[in-house]
Amino acid sequence: MIQTERLTIREYTINDAPFIYTLMNSEGWIKNIGDRNIKTIDDAAAYLQKNYISSYKKHGFGPYLVSLKDKNIPIGSAGLYKRDNLEYPDVGFAFLSEFGNKGYAFEASNAVMKFAFEELKLKKILGFTLPENKSSIKLLKKLGLLESGIYTYEDGEALLLFSNEKK
Repeated sequence: MIQTERLTIREYTINDAPFIYTLMNSEGWIKNIGDRNIKTIDDAAAYLQKNYISSYKKHGFGPYLVSLKDKNIPIGSAGLYKRDNLEYPDVGFAFLSEFGNKGYAFEASNAVMKFAFEELKLKKILGFTLPENKSSIKLLKKLGLLESGIYTYEDGEALLLFSNEKK
């Protein structure tokens, strides 16, 4: 578990399926990350097991649930994603819209990156976002990542690629 001034950041459990259902069906998630076809709480639980909980076992990290420390209310997700076709993990974040523009995404993502460098001893972290997602671009840069080109997924989707490695 990671603690910041205002937040608690911890590994997801199956019990977080209702929150994941809400987050993954939020307008911001659908627009900026994409529809993951999570139509029920059971879909969310299966997604958590397959993509998040398994990552903790396989890589020692993954996406984390971000909650307000004082009220223990889940507000978003921040973590590290290891993609099979990439050598290095990338930092990712998503928050419910009512918790946007309060600095939570930076606070959580910055704590996750500190954890990645200090505890996991990672040397390189990537970041991806849609070219039109100005708020994510700003946040990735604030985290110290530099824009380093375009990354095209197998499905043809082109995203801006960021890295903490200087060119």
